[in-house]
Amino acid sequence: MFETRVTRILGVKYPLVGGTMMWISTPEFVAAISNAGGLGVLASAMYQSAQSFAEAVDGIRGLTDKPFAVNLNLFPMMRPVDNQEYLDVLMEKGVKIVETSGHAAPDALCSRLKDAGMIWIHKCVGLRYALKVQEMGADLVTVVGYENGGATGKLDIGTMVLVPRVVEESRVPVIGGGGIADGRGFLAVLALGAEGVIIGTRLFITQEAPIHDRLKHALVQASELDTMLVLRSLGATHRVWINEAAKRCRDMESSQAGVTEILSIVAGQKAKKMYDTGELDGGVVSCGQGVGLCHDIPTVQELFDRIMSEAEEILARLAGG
Repeated sequence: MFETRVTRILGVKYPLVGGTMMWISTPEFVAAISNAGGLGVLASAMYQSAQSFAEAVDGIRGLTDKPFAVNLNLFPMMRPVDNQEYLDVLMEKGVKIVETSGHAAPDALCSRLKDAGMIWIHKCVGLRYALKVQEMGADLVTVVGYENGGATGKLDIGTMVLVPRVVEESRVPVIGGGGIADGRGFLAVLALGAEGVIIGTRLFITQEAPIHDRLKHALVQASELDTMLVLRSLGATHRVWINEAAKRCRDMESSQAGVTEILSIVAGQKAKKMYDTGELDGGVVSCGQGVGLCHDIPTVQELFDRIMSEAEEILARLAGG
């Protein structure tokens, strides 16, 4: 029922893409998403050497025979990696789908993607960015609205406006997201003209997600009011779950603390430690407003099947069936 250009191009059962999440999008989690019928996306930024990255790609291949993608992060990083070197690994391993996110891909990088015959998805938060990468040769564009967890950009446009605006202007298929957690949101994004849906926060709260159960249960208890924006003073706005670390970050920004001091609060290693230990105030957690719609901790397969059945039931109801 939900076959689109996205499912045909990517070769997936459902037009669902797992949002790339630092320290979360491991080979095991990526494979779980792909095996459930969506497109799992490996976060290459987690790996500090080409060898460990290559081993992660091999790890996915050992867990699924379904399509998967790899994200090449174009945002500034505290621990930068060489995306050209990582692209060498992807070409050597025969990876077919690459997602870039952040600033527009450098010409040299996108030229190599196209020359290698890879399917290129670019994820961004605004129409002008989507149109730019379309002209550079992107095969699909992903846009996420202001409700989104993690990087929200500086345009502050919600999903209900952003997705149809990009669809209106784009030739390539659009994947939309931001606040999507169930079949209602999934179907709404398709109604806005997108041909695929990206989901992050809802997948964060699944059985396979590699985070401590204490954090999962805390997020199940959260509402749509339990997120806040941080790092806007640094031009890197992120939506995060409200905890003590997020509040400290906000207070430091308000007092015009130095960049190094602020970044010490939001360091990725602190988030990783929190994911591992369940220390709920140990770091900052990217989290979208859709957390208020997450009331249980299903498997990824259960979640995807439920989203599809909910969407089908809504369509039947609207059609008077």
